Amino acid sequence: MKAIITVVGGDKVGIIAKVSAFLAEHSINIDDITQTILSGNFVMMMMVNLDKSDISIDEARRLLTDEGHALGVEVNLMSEKVFSAMHRI
Repeated sequence: MKAIITVVGGDKVGIIAKVSAFLAEHSINIDDITQTILSGNFVMMMMVNLDKSDISIDEARRLLTDEGHALGVEVNLMSEKVFSAMHRI
């Protein structure tokens, strides 16, 4: 299963490291990643693969939300199918 993770918030050291470490810990592979600073905000989008993950997408969403709170950023995770449906014109 593929999913999209978005991270938005104030830029600070360690955001990519913490999110990437969480994903590695749960065998969630990063297929693609982009990040930038937009009007002073850190913005990152990742395409991830949960096929070998040791946790469900719902559990990953909950834990990443908690990780985001600890980092002071907003982290969202949704299935690629839901993301694509939301952004279809």
